[in-house]
Amino acid sequence: MRYDQARWTHDADAESDDDRYEPLLAEKNTEEVAVDSPLPDDLTREDLELPALSEPQLARHYTRLSQMNYGVDSGPYPLGSCTMKYNPKFTEDVAALGDAAVHHDRSDESLQGTLGLMAGLQDYLARIGGMDAVSLQPPAGAAGEFTGILVAKAFHEQNGEGEQRDEIIVPDSAHGTNFASAALAGYDVVELPSGEDGRVDLEALEAAAGDRTALFMLTNPNTLGLFERDIEEIADIVHDAGGLLYYDGANLNALLGRARPGDMGFDIMHYNVHKTFATPHGGGGPGAGPVGVTDELAEFLPAPRVREREASGDDARYERFEPEHTIGKVHGFEGNWLVLVKTYAYIARLGDEGLDDASAKAVLNANYLASQIDYDVPFEPFHHEFVASAGDQDAADVAKRMLDYGVHPPTTKWPEIVSEALMTEPTEIESKETLDQLADAFDAVAGEDDETLEAAPERTTARRIDQTDAARNLRLSWQAIDEE
Repeated sequence: MRYDQARWTHDADAESDDDRYEPLLAEKNTEEVAVDSPLPDDLTREDLELPALSEPQLARHYTRLSQMNYGVDSGPYPLGSCTMKYNPKFTEDVAALGDAAVHHDRSDESLQGTLGLMAGLQDYLARIGGMDAVSLQPPAGAAGEFTGILVAKAFHEQNGEGEQRDEIIVPDSAHGTNFASAALAGYDVVELPSGEDGRVDLEALEAAAGDRTALFMLTNPNTLGLFERDIEEIADIVHDAGGLLYYDGANLNALLGRARPGDMGFDIMHYNVHKTFATPHGGGGPGAGPVGVTDELAEFLPAPRVREREASGDDARYERFEPEHTIGKVHGFEGNWLVLVKTYAYIARLGDEGLDDASAKAVLNANYLASQIDYDVPFEPFHHEFVASAGDQDAADVAKRMLDYGVHPPTTKWPEIVSEALMTEPTEIESKETLDQLADAFDAVAGEDDETLEAAPERTTARRIDQTDAARNLRLSWQAIDEE
């Protein structure tokens, strides 16, 4: 077996529950500091308790926290659909450069380097997606979805059909954010059932598309990892009904250098740069979800955008501008700047051949891993990810037990069209050795009894928890738990 249970034994062998805890800095040691402020008395306090720790204490605190957690730097992280790529450290170095921290509330003339990078990234993303224009503003994938929907709404309003087109069609296998973004924008959501092969049912789409259709949201490959082979016909059905076709960029990792959404007939798309271009992911941010559109929709993108200036007598080559019918701002300044710097650096470092190679390895790794596990994969042929079924086992129990084998589990219970789904995406970053480690963990759990699974995990810092209660009732320190 290639998995490593020993990774967690320092916690499993703890003499008491206290040995598994790591108090907050303020719970370790504090000192009172006098507060001398010119602010009014009702806005200040007489003293303030602050952590009082030496540098070694501080370093050990954060090192211990990192050892108690699991991340993409710790080991394989095959969360299906989430695309948890390793974040290369060279992009962090680039983002840490002094110029990357420049404030955007300055004149265009004093921001030429910044604006030049933005213009270059807009161009990179447009070429990768087959789009004509790109906005870098949206701060996350879901924000990109919402922005793209607002662009579509503005387009239909400009054509006098804003009130009429009040529906957005979403496949039943789509990401939950698709449904949420459409509803948040004020649309009625029409859920489209998948066909028996796991792809879009063309007859169902023809029945759903009509005069009320504003948008059809789709990712390709879809959440089962299946390529929508009828994508051109899908585009024709939507366009013939007067609607627009939206590409959810969650699975763009499978297409890099091979196919472009714009060439398939998509009118709008968002890019999950954390999924496709290895910027940080998780913890609520930071994120970025640039939006690309075809030429007829460019005038509705958020403002400002960046472009090259026409020939002038000064050295200012780039400028910010406001599209004619812009939907306005969706984020402060031009977006999450440092994330965008990392995106640019990643694309520039890999180049065309590197992006093409990343896509090829993502597909290869997913297919190799699926071929090595004992669980059934009902839908094939897939590309960058696959959805296995846990069968008679509970998928959530399988996931919790996999933690005991030193690997992160896949996404579970979704998409719902697969019973006890184990949605798995190893990405291109993993070696054969790591994929074998994952396969061994899958197979070990597949052979275990229900009693063992229901007690898992046993070797992690946090044991079996009530996930619903944990989400609704936050305990932000060990002290808060003790007080309860």
